[in-house]
Amino acid sequence: MEFRLNCQQQEAQKAFRSFVVREIIPHANRYDREEYTPDELIKAVASQGYLGTFVPENYGGKGMDMVTFGLLNEELGRGCSSIRSLLTVHSMVTYAILRWGSGQQKWLWLSRLATGTCIGAFALSEPGAGSDAGNITTKARLLGEKYHLTGVKKWVTYGQIADVFLLFAKEENGISAFLVESNTPGLEIRPITGMLGTRASMLAELHLEDCYIPKKNRLGGRGFGLQGIATSVLDIGRYSVACGCVGLAQGCLDESLDYTRKRQQFGRFLQDFQLIQQMITDMITNIKAARLLCYRAGYLKDVGAPDTIPETWVAKYFASTTASKAANDAVQIQGAYGCSPDSSAQRFLRDAKIMEIIEGSTQIQQTTIAHYGYQESELLAS
Repeated sequence: MEFRLNCQQQEAQKAFRSFVVREIIPHANRYDREEYTPDELIKAVASQGYLGTFVPENYGGKGMDMVTFGLLNEELGRGCSSIRSLLTVHSMVTYAILRWGSGQQKWLWLSRLATGTCIGAFALSEPGAGSDAGNITTKARLLGEKYHLTGVKKWVTYGQIADVFLLFAKEENGISAFLVESNTPGLEIRPITGMLGTRASMLAELHLEDCYIPKKNRLGGRGFGLQGIATSVLDIGRYSVACGCVGLAQGCLDESLDYTRKRQQFGRFLQDFQLIQQMITDMITNIKAARLLCYRAGYLKDVGAPDTIPETWVAKYFASTTASKAANDAVQIQGAYGCSPDSSAQRFLRDAKIMEIIEGSTQIQQTTIAHYGYQESELLAS
């Protein structure tokens, strides 16, 4: 069976690529050095409707299918993984509200999120809880018509500028999800800087002390936050990262092809050396395979297939390891220049390492995929 993009998806892909080439690629290294995403770029992203990917048109969104959403993530990832990270966490928040929110919550938030008037961020990780999300210690105590929140959230992507956080806290009967506005009294936002990669993603640490929010700000039922809401939105985030990794690897390939056409050593262009050709071949082959895995994961989401989540695990695992290898080879090909701030290769390498950690580390993915493989084998044998 051959997978092909339809006409609308092909046109969307062209538009995404044009935007990235024009608005992002020329400035991405500067964003990385400054550890900052300019307001004008976020406004430009919003003006294209890219922050309203899942939101229905009646709320001002694009109502994209998942494959098209994946194409957008790939192109943004090719330009700058930090900007792609904005799309990831913002889309996770909009998806959560769209799927689990009350009518009032949808009316209040979706239009603002879709137009970029409001920026959303995802707050699950803590200093002592990353992959082990069930071990979070942030507390939520219901007091009449209000919740009292206490705790610390860390590594919150675009937490420095977010207007609303999809935040997870532990109640007596389990973990619940809440919508917490950034101007809530008792919430302190502390910037995190100096990270290895995705430096322009404006990470923050959230400190909640005597922080009170309305009871109506809980998203979904009590104790439904982790197994229900977090699981579904993390799947969206994992898919976004997987597709972004394909774009990151493609950026490495683009850089490598351009450099090896121009650079000469020992009287020959680098493109004529067989070991260079081997690196290029590996990049091309792995990128094509990763892209098809992502297309499949997106298609399965669009048709509502039950195996979409494990297929997304596979796509994210393969795409992130592909991006890491491609970035490592891109730096190797460029040598000392690849280690300099003038080259995008060094940024790709640092960002690629982050991709092997976020939304399920490489090791967690290996464990999860293997476990699923055993289950699938047992079902086939029965």
